[in-house]
Amino acid sequence: MKGMSQTYHEDLSTGQLTGQTIDEYLARLVDAEWDYRQNRKINNLKRSARFRQQAHPLNIDYTIDRQLDKGVMQRLLRLDFIKRAENIIFTGLTGTGKSYLAQAIGTSACEHAYRTLYYPMSVLGDTVAAVKLQGNYAKWIKKVQKTSLLILDDFGLTTIDSITRKALMDIVDFRYANHPTVIVSQLPVAQWHPLIGESTIADAILDRIVHNAHRIELKGESMRKQNKISR
Repeated sequence: MKGMSQTYHEDLSTGQLTGQTIDEYLARLVDAEWDYRQNRKINNLKRSARFRQQAHPLNIDYTIDRQLDKGVMQRLLRLDFIKRAENIIFTGLTGTGKSYLAQAIGTSACEHAYRTLYYPMSVLGDTVAAVKLQGNYAKWIKKVQKTSLLILDDFGLTTIDSITRKALMDIVDFRYANHPTVIVSQLPVAQWHPLIGESTIADAILDRIVHNAHRIELKGESMRKQNKISR
């Protein structure tokens, strides 16, 4: 009962034990314990998600000219798309903040107690190869398939080999209509098919990703370039 213990010792040192009935103070301790456990759970979810950036919905910059619709973004941040198992696709040139927005959605999901996983595609490929060698593929793929929110970043930047392609098919086939996936890519959706390879599998993967997805296409110059010029 660490939350209760911390609150009790703090109240002892600050003299806040007086003036409350036993019932009132017990309620205070119970609330403190609930808050402690909830915060610990959220922190654990964020840590296990393995985000690359500390992105947060409150820090999204809507003043930058990149054709980001604030209303659309804020509706997505309410996370109703998770309940409806609807995908999200962010596309646009490098530096327009696609990855940050996707990870901000992931952070919001963690704060609402949704288990989230974040994988750049290069890391996904390396992970698939590693778990295959270790004999842990079945356990790992089940974890990815059933996580509440999956974020795949840098889609199309690295070659998708046959092993990763098969894993991707296993993932999106299970998640379709069950759990949403957020995909981030510099390339427009129309160019994804040849990148995946094997026409039949590419058709199946795209059919399960694209048709029930919210699409956000960002435009404009790289934010990194603009920040450099400003400095």
